[in-house]
Amino acid sequence: MARKGENIYKRKDGRWEGRYKKGRKKNGQLKYGYIYGQTYADVKYRLYTYKLHYHALIQQQGESGFSYEEWTIIWLSQQQSTVKVSTYTTYLYKLKKYILPSIGNCPLNQLTHETVQNLVNSWLQYGLKASTIHVLYQLVKKTLKDATEQSYLKQTPCTRIRLPKKRQVRVRAMTKKEQHVLESCAKGLPLYRGLSVLLALNTGLRIGEIAALRWTDIDLKQRMIHITQTFQRVSLEGGIKKTQLLMDSSKTESSNRVIPISTTLYKYLKKWKKKAPGSYVCSNSELPSEPRLLTYYFHKIRKQCGFEHLHFHQLRHTFATRCIETNSDIVSLSRLLGHTSTKTTLDIYADSMVESRIKVITNMSKALQ
Repeated sequence: MARKGENIYKRKDGRWEGRYKKGRKKNGQLKYGYIYGQTYADVKYRLYTYKLHYHALIQQQGESGFSYEEWTIIWLSQQQSTVKVSTYTTYLYKLKKYILPSIGNCPLNQLTHETVQNLVNSWLQYGLKASTIHVLYQLVKKTLKDATEQSYLKQTPCTRIRLPKKRQVRVRAMTKKEQHVLESCAKGLPLYRGLSVLLALNTGLRIGEIAALRWTDIDLKQRMIHITQTFQRVSLEGGIKKTQLLMDSSKTESSNRVIPISTTLYKYLKKWKKKAPGSYVCSNSELPSEPRLLTYYFHKIRKQCGFEHLHFHQLRHTFATRCIETNSDIVSLSRLLGHTSTKTTLDIYADSMVESRIKVITNMSKALQ
């Protein structure tokens, strides 16, 4: 028998049961918690504490008592229609591997600053790089910011979170001599093997952009390359395959760009177009060559040249450095590289601009004299 307004009941087994409101489920129905005791007085005493706690919690953080994992299901369904497939699969992979195992069962309105900080600390203990932790934290922050904006939460718990300091890793550009050696090796091979290296060194394209490049993207008359898409492997959840090749639109709006073709590159593009069997530039078949195959060709070439510690991305960095060495303006370089802002370009290539800064000081000193 229940006492009026107290939500305390006598059970058939002789125990007393108290019920308190914890929030609402995903479908909007009330979610209750329960406590049990041998006497009415014991349950009444403990129930008061629970009611007080959850009343304050709901007042502060809202009624969303369903789990963080349930919220991410809603959130991912919203993202699916607004982001690229590769971005969506990246979100899904990171949530399932690094985030949901730790906080997936936690009710949304019970996530606190401490919960998020403990999650970050667990990543550190797991041995993840600081840069990876920053990316994962931004994903958690985005999901909870969106929950707040959609009134599932009254305020985000992502405040005053201490993140590990990221080490700024400077990618070394090749010297002009090294670049000449690598280009010579690439030119001496069948062009479907060496052309990706020439493209990276002369245009600064990412490897996924090179793999996706079609002859229809290249205007040999105007000597221009139009970048509109990328070809890459994305992680899959479930099923037999762990990854899948995906042809997708470019990384960002700024990644859609037009790049002039240098005289050297024009010569080899024109030469290969006469022999190319398909519509993809760096392929010896009708299908595009996936980035892993182009990387394999690259490593064969760099070993032939005697370069032991060289990565494909350094070719893009080398292109940017050569541009800076010719005193190219930062806005044009940023657009050639497909960066979202000139700040990104400056942050990455600040060390490469030391000579330019020396010239500025030298010219200023001469002017003062």
